[in-house]
Amino acid sequence: MNDRLKKQIDFFLELDKMKNLYRQTYVLHEDRKENDAEHSWHIAVTALLLSEYANKEIDINKTVKMLLIHDVVEIDAGDTYCYDADGNSTKAEREEKAAQRIFGLLPDDQKKEYYSLWREFEGSATNEARFAAVMDRIQPLLMNYTKEGISWKEHGIAKEQVLGRNADYFSESDELAALIKSVLDDAENKGWLK
Repeated sequence: MNDRLKKQIDFFLELDKMKNLYRQTYVLHEDRKENDAEHSWHIAVTALLLSEYANKEIDINKTVKMLLIHDVVEIDAGDTYCYDADGNSTKAEREEKAAQRIFGLLPDDQKKEYYSLWREFEGSATNEARFAAVMDRIQPLLMNYTKEGISWKEHGIAKEQVLGRNADYFSESDELAALIKSVLDDAENKGWLK
């Protein structure tokens, strides 16, 4: 096996660890939480389905790539719950260190490309990164809503917290912003959000 292929296979095998990293979002048809691999796949497909609702032009292939690798760093850094203030205070440092190690497994050209995509996602400045962020937020929101607010209730989450996490991205899609607002209003009315 040549060196390039060995590095690619090493990265491929490392990604398998994402299947054992569990998040706070429950899967719909079982009584268990989803793992990072399931989440990444689900939001990539969601982006393909919903890209027509982007307010700005996006390169959907770049967006999907970004979504498929955005949580790779959690192999080392762990999944930090979005409403965990303490965990989020060290998240950037933990994830940067993880990115260096994990993307460092790849051949130099792919390391540069994937690390750059990850940084772009984290920076949330480009149309693709901002739309990817909407997908990363709307998938758990809709899953949680469909499961009658199960993780919101477990963690005592208020509607204002969810709005605060999402409001900066409302300008990315009028239709999806309206959907999020409607879902959150309904969840609050049903007592699923404080």
